[in-house]
Amino acid sequence: MSIRYIKHPGSIAGDRLSEKVLSQVRREFGAEVEPFALHRPVPELLAGAWMACRETLLAGEGSRDAKELVAAAVSTINRCPYCVDAHSIMLLESSGYDYPEALADTYLGRIAEWASSTLKPGSAILHSPPFSDTEAHAFIGTAVFFHYINRMVTILLGTSPLPFSSGIPKQVSMRMAAWFFGGAIRLRKPQGTSLELLQEAPLPDDLSWAKASLPIAGAFARFANAIEHAGVGSLPEDVRAAVSKSALNWDGSSPAMNDGWYEDDIAHLQGADKAAGRLAFLTAFAPYKVDEAVVRAFSEYFPGDDILISALAWSSFTAARRIGSWLYMPPQCFSHI
Repeated sequence: MSIRYIKHPGSIAGDRLSEKVLSQVRREFGAEVEPFALHRPVPELLAGAWMACRETLLAGEGSRDAKELVAAAVSTINRCPYCVDAHSIMLLESSGYDYPEALADTYLGRIAEWASSTLKPGSAILHSPPFSDTEAHAFIGTAVFFHYINRMVTILLGTSPLPFSSGIPKQVSMRMAAWFFGGAIRLRKPQGTSLELLQEAPLPDDLSWAKASLPIAGAFARFANAIEHAGVGSLPEDVRAAVSKSALNWDGSSPAMNDGWYEDDIAHLQGADKAAGRLAFLTAFAPYKVDEAVVRAFSEYFPGDDILISALAWSSFTAARRIGSWLYMPPQCFSHI
């Protein structure tokens, strides 16, 4: 398992929570895949990330193939080729379509259009999404989770889970991987069974889109609570305040090509706080700009795999939950299909 910047990626021996989570991941997702496993240094984040994904993408309302397309489309707009490949594999097995073929399907094409518009608040399709109000929380939750996990994966993993990057070898390996995950995809997954992994927590107001589903609300409330504890333990208060303020004013657009767009926001910070601020801002709003120099500068002041994962997770989720806040529409706005 190759996870950048993490010195001890496999150290969970004796940690009962991590062992319980990864047992569920292997059974219901199909393998101990890296996007979950990268959270190992912080077992509560591992549990929270798993339940947020499980209760939406895997067990939530709506068809698995449509939600896999949401995962692939969100990963495309976030420029996360690893997740595009991973969920194109799942899409292939759940629907029989590869990603381009799915876009040509009338219903799935509309789902992809909605997912591809999640960084455009006010977009017409967000006001009239192609799923029912009873499915909305699962589709929105899937999108929010992938806006989170794309950031983590972009920073910590490679470009693809596959051994080949193009051509026939890649096509063959995708079909083999799709077959491998088929049993887990077809496994019945009752809602809410992951919630026992973490203690109950209140649902933050900006995650109110999840209220219609007790399992999804429970999952995101617990994940948000774990994220908040991780942020407090890894990022200075002034940094968290600055990133949170910028997130409230963010409209989903990509930042300027140079790094001047956030320098004013961290100008009041010094030393360790400035290094933490740079990592947090880039993770939240431009994760593809987080490189070894940015991580090294942060880790010199804040050493430890758990601290790095915690800082990245808090920053990633801050952006993702902001996106979720503009995806929810009142029930009467949803089209019934």
